[in-house]
Amino acid sequence: MSVGLLGRKIGMTQVYDADGVIVPVTVIEAGPCVVLQVRTMARDGYDAVQLGFGDRSRTKSSRSVRGHVTVLGGRRQQSRSLAGVAAVAKAECEPKRFVREFRCKDASHGLEVGQVVGPALLEGLKFLDVIGVSIGRGFTGVMRRHNFGGMPASHGAKRVHRSGGSIGQSADPSRVLAGTKMPGRYGGVRITSRNLRLVRVDNESNVLLVRGAVPGPTGSFVVVRRSAKNRV
Repeated sequence: MSVGLLGRKIGMTQVYDADGVIVPVTVIEAGPCVVLQVRTMARDGYDAVQLGFGDRSRTKSSRSVRGHVTVLGGRRQQSRSLAGVAAVAKAECEPKRFVREFRCKDASHGLEVGQVVGPALLEGLKFLDVIGVSIGRGFTGVMRRHNFGGMPASHGAKRVHRSGGSIGQSADPSRVLAGTKMPGRYGGVRITSRNLRLVRVDNESNVLLVRGAVPGPTGSFVVVRRSAKNRV
């Protein structure tokens, strides 16, 4: 897996392609992202690059969050330096609201701690995978959750119009089978939209235009990476 970007979903619009055809796109603010850590097999047991997106107020951040991005000079850090333990490089930036890691074979892909990356990192790619959390809809019925048609609305049907109907069998097997479609919590889950075409890249505004819909409400955080299946 290669290094991707972190961003925020701005909304949807439409643009014209080179042939004059209207293309529905999702606008994603991808960056600037700061490289917070570079994981190595020798030190961490795996290779990865950790990115952070969106500044967070220092006054509202815990000491551990602030110490993750800058040197605080605490007692433990001083004792480790006196013992000759090499200090881990810090990005020396503001605390970040959204932090994720990208596993990769090459430990750094040419990236260093503290480096700022943007949409230029994805230039040249045709297809992307966008990961987000879908809109939470709370506890919903079967008509909204599973697209059921509901019960008959004719004479004789009394207050069952949006019910799911029968859910079990008779004496055999005498139980409700696992996985039966029933009312429950709908939305608020991690979703990966695969093979979305990259329409346009704007490095000055840190904006990506991706064809199609992206999971999550407007303003939600998303992860953008190279397509895992369509790697053209």
